[in-house]
Amino acid sequence: MLRYEPVIVALVLLVTANGAPIIVASVLGSRWDAPVDLRTVWRDGRALLGPDKTWRGIAAAIVAATLVSPLLGWSPLYGGLFGALAMLGDLLSSYCKRRLGVASGDSVVGFDQLFEALLPSVCFASSLGLDWVDVVVIVVAFALIDMLASRLLYALHMRKRPW
Repeated sequence: MLRYEPVIVALVLLVTANGAPIIVASVLGSRWDAPVDLRTVWRDGRALLGPDKTWRGIAAAIVAATLVSPLLGWSPLYGGLFGALAMLGDLLSSYCKRRLGVASGDSVVGFDQLFEALLPSVCFASSLGLDWVDVVVIVVAFALIDMLASRLLYALHMRKRPW
């Protein structure tokens, strides 16, 4: 049975963690945008993660989730961990996409959001009182929200591409 409050908490934290790096990049431009992979090339000749995954973005996501979580009745520590897991999921999807030959910045609908939403939702399922239906709803809802938000952010010139 879907539990609305914990699902909304998870979605707000996911949107916060996902949106913070984009907002910070809009404000700071290229300042402090060191890539997480330090421009490492994997043995397949492709970037490990790509230049769009930065330490600044990860920090922004964790800080934003930490700050928003008390507003949702959650501890800052849980919020920060949730944001960190979302970013770990995002890094995992980038790694997989690079191995599949998808260029950095290119979208694979649904896959881009899968690990970013799934990893923190599964890890915090018991803390939030989520069952598998709730987790599926979170992943699907986040994917839809992310795709719509990306188009809006593109229209506002905060993203380079509409995805």
